[in-house]
Amino acid sequence: MASSEGKRHHHNLVPLAALISKEMRSEKMEKPTVRYGHAAQSRKGEDYFLIKTDCQRVPGNSSSAFSVFAIFDGHNGNAAAIFTKEQLLNHVLGAIPRGLGREEWLQALPRALVAGFVKTDKEFQSRGETSGTTATFVIVDGWTVTVASVGDSRCILDTQGGTVSTLTVDHRLEENVEERERVTASGGEVGRLSIVGGAEIGPLRCWPGGLCLSRSIGDMDVGEFIVPIPYVKQVKLSKAGGRLIIASDGIWDALSSEMAAKSCRGLPAELAARQVVKEALRTRGLKDDTTCIIVDIIPPDPSAQPSTPPKKQNKLRALFFRKRAHDSANKLSKKLSAVGIVEELFEEGSAMLAERLGNDESTGQSTSGLFVCAVCQVDLAPSEGISVHAGSIFSTSSKPWQGPFLCADCRNKKDAMEGKRPSGVKVT
Repeated sequence: MASSEGKRHHHNLVPLAALISKEMRSEKMEKPTVRYGHAAQSRKGEDYFLIKTDCQRVPGNSSSAFSVFAIFDGHNGNAAAIFTKEQLLNHVLGAIPRGLGREEWLQALPRALVAGFVKTDKEFQSRGETSGTTATFVIVDGWTVTVASVGDSRCILDTQGGTVSTLTVDHRLEENVEERERVTASGGEVGRLSIVGGAEIGPLRCWPGGLCLSRSIGDMDVGEFIVPIPYVKQVKLSKAGGRLIIASDGIWDALSSEMAAKSCRGLPAELAARQVVKEALRTRGLKDDTTCIIVDIIPPDPSAQPSTPPKKQNKLRALFFRKRAHDSANKLSKKLSAVGIVEELFEEGSAMLAERLGNDESTGQSTSGLFVCAVCQVDLAPSEGISVHAGSIFSTSSKPWQGPFLCADCRNKKDAMEGKRPSGVKVT
C-alpha cells in the first residue's frame, strides 16, 4: 500500500464485561452445533480453502464464537488464491466497528464484506501479479449464515424436506446477462475466441484478457471492470438447521445443486464431502481442481421442528439495509422465507460501491478525530476524504458531502471499476 495510508483506524473500545453481558442478553435461543468436512482432488493445484471455527466477536468470550468457511479457486496461477486465503478474513473483520452487540455485528457484516473484498483485491493488484481467484466466503454465527461471493464457486443450502437453495450467484459471462451488460458499459468487450476462418468457439470471455468471469479478486491484466465487489446474501435458519455445500466449479460443472445435495444426504459431514467429490469425478472425470466443504448446522434437539414463519423486519433493520437489489440475484434466489424455512435478512448484488457502502450519518470519524476510508480503513484528514457518493449518478438521493469516505487511491479504483477512467492496465 502507498505510504500515504497513515495511521490505522482505531474504533471506540467497550469494556469486556459490558460486551459479555450484552452477548448473554442477546442470546434468545440455544446455539446449534456446527460440524464440517472437507474433500478435494487436485489437477492444477489452484484450489485453496479456509476453515476457521474458533473466531470470536468478543476476544476471550466463547459465547461470541463464529465460524468461517471459504473456497478460493485460482486461475493463471495460485498467487491470488493464496493471498486471498491469508488476508481476506482479517480485512473483513477490520471493517467492522468494535463494541457491537451480536445483532449489530451481523447487520454490519454485508458492508464489511464488500470493503474486505475490495481491499484484498487492491492490495494484491499492487504486487503486480496477474493471477486471479474466485472467492466464496461463508460466516456461520449461530443460526445466521452470511455468504459473499465473486466468480463461479457456489454455496447451496439443503434444508429439512429436501428444499435446496443457492446462496450465491454465478458471475460467468456466458450465463449472466446483466454482468455482460455491466462489463461492456464499463469499457470491456465480450466475445468468444476466434480461430482461423473467423469461427468462434468456447464460452463468452471479457477482452482484454479473455477471462470467463465478470467478478474476481486479482486479474490486473484484464481491466478493472472485472470487479471484486461480492454478491452478499444473509439468511437465518429455522430451528431445524440445514446443510451447506460450498464447492469450486469442478463440482458444479459436473453436478447440479440438487444432484450434489441428493448424493450426500444421510451421511455425516466428512463422508458427505468425499461423496460429493466422488460423484463429480464419476460424472465428469478430473478435468479441474475439485474442492468441497460440507457444513452441517444441527439443532440441539434433533427432533426440533421448523419454526413458524419469521416476522417481518423491524424498522431499524429495514433502515439499516436500505433496499434490496432488483438484479438477477433476486430472480435466481428461491424465496424460502415464504415457506418458513429461513428468514432472508439481506441480499444485494450491485457492483456500485456507492450502493454497497450506503450512507454514514456519523461521517465515519475515528477516535483521533480524523475521517476513515471505508475500504482500506486508514485515517484521513477531512480535506483528504472523498465521499463515495460524490459525482455518482447511482446515488441521486445521497448528499455528495455525506460519508462514507474514500482515500484517493480507493476513489481511483472505484472510478476504474465503474468505467469512469481507464484502468491503466497495459496488455501486451
